[in-house]
Amino acid sequence: MIKIHTFIFNDFGVNSYLLFDETNEAIIIDAACYTAAEKKELSAYIESKKLKIVRQLDTHCHIDHILGNSFIEDTYGIGLQIHPDSEELLRMAIGYASVFGFEPDRIVKPKGFVNDGDKIKFGNSELEVLHTPGHANGSICFLNREQKFVLTGDVLFNKSIGRTDLPGGDYDTLISSIREKLMVLDDATKVLCGHGPSTTIGSEREDNPFLR
Repeated sequence: MIKIHTFIFNDFGVNSYLLFDETNEAIIIDAACYTAAEKKELSAYIESKKLKIVRQLDTHCHIDHILGNSFIEDTYGIGLQIHPDSEELLRMAIGYASVFGFEPDRIVKPKGFVNDGDKIKFGNSELEVLHTPGHANGSICFLNREQKFVLTGDVLFNKSIGRTDLPGGDYDTLISSIREKLMVLDDATKVLCGHGPSTTIGSEREDNPFLR
């Protein structure tokens, strides 16, 4: 059974997710730790649980979500995997980091790619990749059908959706992604967002003003 620990990192309040199961194999999604204290918090938790990091992935490559990628690569020897459509945004990240007040050590290059329908396996567990562009090129969500949860990055929020005024953003594409990939899920599916509190598919179907 997958356990999920949530960290809230950097000034943008990114939800970074550490997922692991009974084998102690773990994956990290959106490693956004930026300060030394945040990096220490993450590594201390990993050490306390005796976890083995086997994969790191990003839901998308806006700067606030990728600040800890180099730390994970350097500390645990695990390279980054993203959707191939995110590669250009990743390359651009170092150029616009200062605009948002960040000075990252470096922006890592991807060591591999994942696509719609791929299975992310770790220990006895797996997640399914859902390609959900609209907030950013190459945005992806990670779904576990058995335990009924989905990590949505900045695609879908509690009573809101991701902004579409950044590079790669497109409102109609985002709404289509949400309706075609997320709103088809069971109402009980828990939505773990890239920022802010979690919600459920049923709650968003009922109350999200952008989806009425």
